[in-house]
Amino acid sequence: MIYKLNSIVWGAPLLILLLGTGLLISIRIKFFQIKKFGYILKNTFFTFFRSKSPTESKDKDSISQFKAVSTALAAAMGTGNIVGVATALTIGGPGAIFWMWISAILGMSLVYAENYLGTIYRKKKNGVWYGGPMAYLEHGTGRRIPAICFAAFCCLASLGMGNMTQINSISSVLNDSFGINPLPIGIIGAIATAAVVSGGIKRIGTASQAIIPVLTLLYISAALIITAINYRSLPEVFGDIFKGAFGISPVGGGISGALISRSINTGLRRGVFSNEAGLGSCALLHSSADGKDPKQLGMWAITEVFIDTILCCTVTAVAILSSGVMDCGKDGAPLVTEAFKSCFGNAAPYFITASIVLFAFATIIGWFHCGECSVRYLFGETGIGFYKFIFTVFIVVGSVSKLEAVWAVSDIFNGLMAIPNLSGLIILRKKIKIE
Repeated sequence: MIYKLNSIVWGAPLLILLLGTGLLISIRIKFFQIKKFGYILKNTFFTFFRSKSPTESKDKDSISQFKAVSTALAAAMGTGNIVGVATALTIGGPGAIFWMWISAILGMSLVYAENYLGTIYRKKKNGVWYGGPMAYLEHGTGRRIPAICFAAFCCLASLGMGNMTQINSISSVLNDSFGINPLPIGIIGAIATAAVVSGGIKRIGTASQAIIPVLTLLYISAALIITAINYRSLPEVFGDIFKGAFGISPVGGGISGALISRSINTGLRRGVFSNEAGLGSCALLHSSADGKDPKQLGMWAITEVFIDTILCCTVTAVAILSSGVMDCGKDGAPLVTEAFKSCFGNAAPYFITASIVLFAFATIIGWFHCGECSVRYLFGETGIGFYKFIFTVFIVVGSVSKLEAVWAVSDIFNGLMAIPNLSGLIILRKKIKIE
């Protein structure tokens, strides 16, 4: 039943809606995310090198831009960058990576639009900022029903993609690597999460800032070392990616409709799972930042998608394909571990395990805030305590659940979350500016 519902939600209509909305917004902003990418970098990450950017916000109810970026990256850069890429390769073939790139390029325009609209429509209630899709769906379109639907789906997605999928990956990799029982991992994960989220967005931002920048740099560097060692195979690797993307069979060169369909579907779904463009979660996290310029927050979101999918997912895929481990019979984290073992030997399992654990934990605490914002919108402060309890319980449940079922449920909630958000972006597209 779950798998059938998943195939219905992620059928052709939703994929067309995702791609179509991304293309529509890209045209609206004149493909700003591509044509002015140097300008975007100059006015986002490079600003940290030009001046002393504050790491603490003067507003007690907000976080600094750097913490907002770290938290947004934490929510996006979970197991999708490692386990998700390996799964995409085994299910959709090398061509799935090409469609992950497409989802990222168009997704950059989507997150720009989400953060732009989320900023201009955000409001402060009882000293707490609320913005993101709920704000622009309610106050921008004048319709509260879509905002309520989005908030409800976001709550469910926070328990699925932002919680169960991540803790399941943590428990699986620790069990595979060290034989640790999943249940104690779930309990420890629940306690650690509760300790962080009890401090609110300030503590979540501090934890994300401590984990994500260094871990991302280390992981990308390690994957690039593998790629550099296997540089002779790069023409074949990228050839397989482009051929597979258009259904060209590696044997005989014929075009397979089934191959291209599987490649597109897998690539787009894993791409959205990785960068969350079109889901609206990024705008929820940035709504807590002290930045006021909607264009600036939109540009920060563009760089996050670039780092998440164009950089991290690509280096993971190329490391796997160039190291020649695709036929080892493994999937997910074990497949990535095999690729890293080809270069780093017995140290690889420890590095991949640590990366997955830290990336996934950062995602859990980042997504908690997304769910918390949605619960606050639906039920006010009275619902937060119950949500914290349910969220920690689902961490324990997710640690002992079957991987296939967890991924299927997460995909369903992602798709349902995207529908009202994308509809809002289409309606409000003329409000989005780049000047």
